[in-house]
Amino acid sequence: MSSKRYFNRDLSWLSFNHRVLQEAKDLRVPLYERMKFLAIFSSNLEEFYRIRVAEWKRLMELTRKTKKELREDPREVVKKINVTVQKLQNEFHTVFWKQIVNELEARNIHIVNEKMLKADQKKYVTAFFQEHVKPLIKPVMINHPSNTPAMDEKSIYLAIKLCDYDRPGPRVFEYALTEIPSRKMSRFLILPEKNGQRYVMFLGDVIRLCIQELFPEYELVEAYSIKLTRDAEIVLEDEFSGSLLKKIKKGLSARSKGEPTRLLYDKSMPTDFLNHLKKIFRVGRMDLMPGERYHNFTDLMSFPQFDEKGILYEKMPQLNLPQLDKESSIFRALTKRDYLLHYPYHTYDYVIRFLNEAADDTNVRSIKITLYRVASQSKVVEALIKAVKNGKAVTAFMELKARFDEESNIEYSKELEEAGVKVLYSFPILKVHAKMILVERKEEEKLRRYVYLSTGNFHEQTAKLYCDSSLLTRDKYIGREVAYVFDILADTRIKREFKHLLVAPDHMRHDLYTLIDQEIKNSLKGKPASIMLKLNSLQDRDMIEKLYEASQEGVQIKLIIRGICCLVPGVKDQSENIKVISIVDRFLEHSRVYVFGNDGNPMVYLASADWMERNLSRRFEVAFPIYDENLKAEVLEILRIQWKDNIKARIINKIQNNSYRKSVAKVRTRSQIETFDYLSEKKKNQEARIKTKLELAGKAELIK
Repeated sequence: MSSKRYFNRDLSWLSFNHRVLQEAKDLRVPLYERMKFLAIFSSNLEEFYRIRVAEWKRLMELTRKTKKELREDPREVVKKINVTVQKLQNEFHTVFWKQIVNELEARNIHIVNEKMLKADQKKYVTAFFQEHVKPLIKPVMINHPSNTPAMDEKSIYLAIKLCDYDRPGPRVFEYALTEIPSRKMSRFLILPEKNGQRYVMFLGDVIRLCIQELFPEYELVEAYSIKLTRDAEIVLEDEFSGSLLKKIKKGLSARSKGEPTRLLYDKSMPTDFLNHLKKIFRVGRMDLMPGERYHNFTDLMSFPQFDEKGILYEKMPQLNLPQLDKESSIFRALTKRDYLLHYPYHTYDYVIRFLNEAADDTNVRSIKITLYRVASQSKVVEALIKAVKNGKAVTAFMELKARFDEESNIEYSKELEEAGVKVLYSFPILKVHAKMILVERKEEEKLRRYVYLSTGNFHEQTAKLYCDSSLLTRDKYIGREVAYVFDILADTRIKREFKHLLVAPDHMRHDLYTLIDQEIKNSLKGKPASIMLKLNSLQDRDMIEKLYEASQEGVQIKLIIRGICCLVPGVKDQSENIKVISIVDRFLEHSRVYVFGNDGNPMVYLASADWMERNLSRRFEVAFPIYDENLKAEVLEILRIQWKDNIKARIINKIQNNSYRKSVAKVRTRSQIETFDYLSEKKKNQEARIKTKLELAGKAELIK
């Protein structure tokens, strides 16, 4: 297929990370928030090399015959990635040194290195080193590849070149390595304030100042910081399937895991020193990434704040739902209507309240939940344990393959099992990514189902940072089908038909095709036809082709894609009716919303699933309909607000240059602020209506 038909997935992801970097450049963003975006950019890139670049480098080792079956040449992809990353790295360092550091200095906060210290500062730093840093450092010699130490890929190191004082004859160099212990102590040392001036020093520079103490028998020649990134895991199932996947796995079976994918080094390092490191760490030319004096800017998250004003976003108060608050029980409230929650604008307390009420209610018979990622000291887990102690039948499906959360999830699963919760575990191939709670309650000799469905995880902390939407409902049809999903999770041999939920991997793709086909039919009949999607990622080529087909038949398509977007919009005879924007702002846009015009009666779904091959084909996912007309209007209004964003929206176009959408109208719209204002106004209106009802009820009582 032509490159104009699809963007490469990983180059598209790098384009997203560039949007993160744009937030660090945006002078409208408070200073320390911009530093956080630099930290996020750095963290994202580290994971990208551990996962995605590692995968491409594995593919480079396949036989020529197998590589011909791949969509793209792995070597060429890695080359393009490295070229793009180098440009982004250069931009990153310009932002940090030319903008951030200058603004810190304007606030009398100075980043100093070992060469900039005054005599009293040197004395202070030396004493700090001897007391706190030196005990944590264990230098090792790295003269030969045979004695290369195991390096912690989350750490930064100083590579050191030494010369033996006592050896006669020509100078002979030796090499050493020492870890900068920033995982055991702060990466930043605050020096004593002088005349209102504050000074901050990187921990690596503290070591540089005192490094001679570590090697008293040697002459220090030079020292440079390095960081090694290794292959974390193979995620081939995200991209390949069938016979090709088998060939790839067979071709890679002999390759050891954990091999280097990137050696980040100080570009001022001399060539002979770099060549020595290449031999020691067994890295090739394509594994090298030149950087600056400092690496791993993830630590900027913890840069000292000095109680400065205006350096962070003002806290945004979390909203409540007055109609839900006035009810003594969530169960009683749900007999009257459904409720939508939009995080981080709404408080997450309702989820905990729902679980705690279920745990305490004598009529509740069972609770079932899917857990993908949970917070540390999780109140969700506490409520489940309380429920089982109160005699409820509690079932928790724990996904052990949630990337980088495996250890935490294993610990929680043990805790739940020990408490008496029935814990179901991951399937060999499929991940369970749906976010569901099912509470079954005995009412008037009947079993009623109460359901919570969400686009985001059961995680109290990320609910303050991620934009997600959730539904609380007692709808009998949705409740029955959620019960079906839990039946399947308990026994995958069970087959069910779904008329309301869209459920992957067996049904969702087909159901989405049907919904798109209906829009195509409406367009061909001259009726209004539209599709609006909000996703984190759009990568699945079959779904992209279906959208292209709809575009070619006149369906008007609007896409809000935060991250990966492999669809190429605005191409004649392909996607001229498709427009795409991406919003990156204070909060992480995480909700998935599917809207199909349906000839003026929109069908609205919230979902756990992005349109990626893995989500639709190899994960348990659920998309759930919004039937309540008021709530449907609420979702559509929030989407409308987001689509008119002209402050934080970037246009996804054929050249992926992340240009900001220019405002045609005079009104400036920042969608996350507008969404908060919209939901705040709804809250005020609800409070006013409740107050009026109470006043009328009081007058009626007086008349009586």
